[in-house]
Amino acid sequence: MDFNLSSEQQMIVDTVRSFVEKELYPHEAEVERKGFVPPELGQEIKAKCLELGFFAANMPEDIGGGGLNHLDFTLLERELGRASMALGVFFGRPSGILLACEGDQREHYLFPAVRGEKFDALAMSEPAAGSDVRGMKCSARQSGDDWIINGTKHFISHADIADFIIVFVATGEDQTPRGKKKKITCFLVDRGTPGFEIKDGYSSVSHRGYQNCILTFDDCRIPASQILGGLHRGFEIANEWLYGTRLTVAASCVGRARRVFDYALEYAAEREQFGEKIGRFQGVSFKLADMITQIDAADWLTLSAAWRLDASLPANREIASAKLNATEMLARITDEAIQIFGGMGLMNDLPLERFWRDARVERIWDGTSEIQRHIISRELLRPLGC
Repeated sequence: MDFNLSSEQQMIVDTVRSFVEKELYPHEAEVERKGFVPPELGQEIKAKCLELGFFAANMPEDIGGGGLNHLDFTLLERELGRASMALGVFFGRPSGILLACEGDQREHYLFPAVRGEKFDALAMSEPAAGSDVRGMKCSARQSGDDWIINGTKHFISHADIADFIIVFVATGEDQTPRGKKKKITCFLVDRGTPGFEIKDGYSSVSHRGYQNCILTFDDCRIPASQILGGLHRGFEIANEWLYGTRLTVAASCVGRARRVFDYALEYAAEREQFGEKIGRFQGVSFKLADMITQIDAADWLTLSAAWRLDASLPANREIASAKLNATEMLARITDEAIQIFGGMGLMNDLPLERFWRDARVERIWDGTSEIQRHIISRELLRPLGC
């Protein structure tokens, strides 16, 4: 593994960071205050991203995407993570699971998503099924050439702006030695389909403006042609395409942690107490030393996991470790930064209290810290027959 960035990778980092600082930072306070991104602002960000040539950077070049490999895309996500997620969602990165589209699905869903003509959202979580994906109750039954979906999904990120939803539902059961196991199928569901409704979600303290939505299905009829990846293969394609999203979470946490650290470092070098810059006090300087060490460690752990993917090496444990480490690191960094700022750190005149609140959800979505520990320990113990 080469620890130096290539000229192309450095260009990605510099370009995305410049975009984030110029096009996203200035609107963060407004989004935080309003609790949503004005539609015209979202479209403006998307248009600028398209003009920049970075829209769908995660998609292959032969279908119109940017063709970035996992490491390059992780660098992009790291820089994008420095800004508000509500704004960053318009810096388009279609779900990689859309690469499972076949036939007419490519024309109706994949290609429009890559061109920025449509936004997608992913629906898996339910009120009674979060980490336990196979515990989902949202189900579909076959009716001729169609499937009838009934049930509810919640915590569905940015479904408010989505033109279609990638929905995972139960479509039967298998008998196994350990009891019944649900078969899962993935459907492509267009906004406006009869029987399908996108509702406002919950008010969250984390990532204000980045909407979570509730989806309801009431005898929603979907043609079999909108099954993505094959009947009863939802779990398999989720494992194939989605586990890399944990790497995205890790990368964005590293980017945000570096932004938080920059605030703390500058403040420690300027703020005076007892006639000295507070950075000269061991109680503060040692905090800074610990903070940057933790950030660097999470950064390299994340980049090495991405490198393993590009090298076609097993990376499930490494990705879980990166997600676990980076999300818990961000919680510590934001807390220490506020401690360095003292009372002012909790005031909304500064973005630190926002970073502190935003950090909390990172240990929950895309697999909780407990799930990551389960993945890591399972990968260690299974080869030993345990």
